[in-house]
Amino acid sequence: MYSDIMSDNFIQNTNEDDKELKTGMVAIIGRPSAGKSTFLNTACQEEVSIVSPIPQTTRNAIKGIVNTSFGQLIFIDTPGYHDSDKKLNLRLKNVTETQLEDIDCVLYVLDSTRVPGNEEIHTAQLIKKHANKTVIAINKIDSKESKIQPIRRFIKDTLPQIPQERIFEMSAQKDIGINEVLKALYDIAPIAPPMYSEDDYTDQDLAFRIAEAIRGEAINRLADELPHAVYVDIADVEKRNEGKKLWVRAFLCVERESQKGIVIGKGATKIKEIRAASLKKLNRIFIYKVELDLQVKVDKNWRQRDYTLNKLIPQ
Repeated sequence: MYSDIMSDNFIQNTNEDDKELKTGMVAIIGRPSAGKSTFLNTACQEEVSIVSPIPQTTRNAIKGIVNTSFGQLIFIDTPGYHDSDKKLNLRLKNVTETQLEDIDCVLYVLDSTRVPGNEEIHTAQLIKKHANKTVIAINKIDSKESKIQPIRRFIKDTLPQIPQERIFEMSAQKDIGINEVLKALYDIAPIAPPMYSEDDYTDQDLAFRIAEAIRGEAINRLADELPHAVYVDIADVEKRNEGKKLWVRAFLCVERESQKGIVIGKGATKIKEIRAASLKKLNRIFIYKVELDLQVKVDKNWRQRDYTLNKLIPQ
């Protein structure tokens, strides 16, 4: 889909005969819940990545594609950079660090409602050697909790090599300042032909998109540690009625029997609620009429097992 996000000021005075199109791979880096996934969805105008108030919901490097008259930006939404020695968290950190290799641009997103701490320092250090191709977006400026000046002082102290003209304030949720961030990324991106069709907004395969949609609805309805103990296993996907219907059988997988009961809920109320919300989202995303058989099963201690982690988060 051709992005309509650009304002008239952004696309005016552009002539396809007078300029060469740009194509850039952009890694989105930031702490958990900084707003990386919200930015990606707003820029693509599609639900590409899970958005949740629960930190560390992104587990994979998810691509979202923005097509404009300036060319194509391929965004990679990475897991929030988080200090932890747990096996799953180490795997997520590796996903983030790997995406910075051979990238054209980096978008560093900071949450203006949180005071920078050790995690922010470590995140800034991660991109320091990529400063020449980094754009910074100070997010959530629409919030009453926003404190922009401390964030700007942090950036000046930790990343002084990034010029002021590449530091922006935005609200990814309210679509404020997105155009300016995109302009700056296009300035850095190399001249190159597009990698994807202008109708594409992601390269995710069908099963992955279904699994992420279901997981997103599940984690927003589960409390405490449970959201991080859940993954979705897509057992079957069938196109029926000459491709008009999509039948899906999926499992919400948890680590322990006690968690299974919580996810199912009394009288199966919780799993019914998750299924209904997942169906609503899937039918909004896809052109097919989706039918969903959703069940719960136990995959004991999956966050500590390399087999499952390799399946969910390939190295």
